[in-house]
Amino acid sequence: MPPTLCSHCQTTRALILRPKNRQKLCKACFITIFETEIHTTITTASLFHRGEHVAIGASGGKDSTVLASVLKTLNARHDYGLSLSLLSIDEGITGYRDDSLETVKRNAAQYGLPLHIVSYASLYGWTMDQVVAQVGKKGNCTYCGVFRRQALDRGAAQLGIRHVVTGHNADDVAETVMMNLLRGDLPRLARATGIVTQSAASEIKRSKPLKYAYEKEIVLYAHHMGLDYFSTECIYSPEAFRGSARALIKNLERVRPSAILDVVRSGEDMASLVPSGEVTEESETAEGEGCGSANGRSSGGGGGQLAAMEAKLQANDEAKGREIDLTHQPAPPRPRPKKLPKQNLGNCSRCGYLSSQAVCKACMLLEGLNKNRPKMEIRVGVEEGEERARC
Repeated sequence: MPPTLCSHCQTTRALILRPKNRQKLCKACFITIFETEIHTTITTASLFHRGEHVAIGASGGKDSTVLASVLKTLNARHDYGLSLSLLSIDEGITGYRDDSLETVKRNAAQYGLPLHIVSYASLYGWTMDQVVAQVGKKGNCTYCGVFRRQALDRGAAQLGIRHVVTGHNADDVAETVMMNLLRGDLPRLARATGIVTQSAASEIKRSKPLKYAYEKEIVLYAHHMGLDYFSTECIYSPEAFRGSARALIKNLERVRPSAILDVVRSGEDMASLVPSGEVTEESETAEGEGCGSANGRSSGGGGGQLAAMEAKLQANDEAKGREIDLTHQPAPPRPRPKKLPKQNLGNCSRCGYLSSQAVCKACMLLEGLNKNRPKMEIRVGVEEGEERARC
């Protein structure tokens, strides 16, 4: 049999974005196209500036390993002028995180990048093994997600770094969009879909250079480059709600291959419609007037036809010697738009971390753990997010 030829380099070396079947690309073409797309994402979104010190959130999984490899390659090739470091979080999960941290240490040596490890035990006085032993396996991802997000920021602050990049890919973002839709949490879409997350209340900026890269492409790139990564899933994650969203996304992808990026772009469009600031009484009044004006225009435009129909019905009934009550019953009023939760970002009064409430979610969770009341009712704030554990 003749050898399988690359579907592109045999005719032209032009970089074609999103070919229908990348399995037909040779190794060289796929690597070139993948790295060029990441470079395009970085330059289009202006993620970095020269001389910036960037921390790569590293867990030893395929996503963070590929991110570290690609950033190191592109930084040298295109002269970004970045100073790169690896920042890893030790959640304290025996048989999982201790093994993956060994992979991170090997990556640090392979790429020649400094490594900084921050542990839950040092920051919170709890490991995830201890948390799960107290609260059980159901709902433990809420604790881990809140703690992990804050730990990354605190680790970056310890290093004097103000920019953290994470390995979230297109599949992760699509799952987050789907989770927010299933929970009816539209205000969080802006933070979930944005390629850059930043607030005036925090000096730490986050970005997702792999936002538009499929998970399958990341695995294929790691395979072609022979990267060393840890592939075991977290032992506490099977009960996470994200798993249901992931299964739904994968089923959609089987029917429509472009479903993942379609969901991501739909999330971006919906996020642009959600007010980014606080919903004030003034904005609510404006929305109410808009609905009222629409209803008024609708009623006024059809008023003549309605009167003519009533007159005709009344004439027919009078001719038949019957009487009818033509009292017009107005349509029930349209429901007012749901008031979006206020998102006044400030700092926690206890730990100083970014929070939409007086006390951040991490401190509230810790209070429940320390008081042996882990199942206390906690109001969800803007800083809460079910971060996907990098596996």
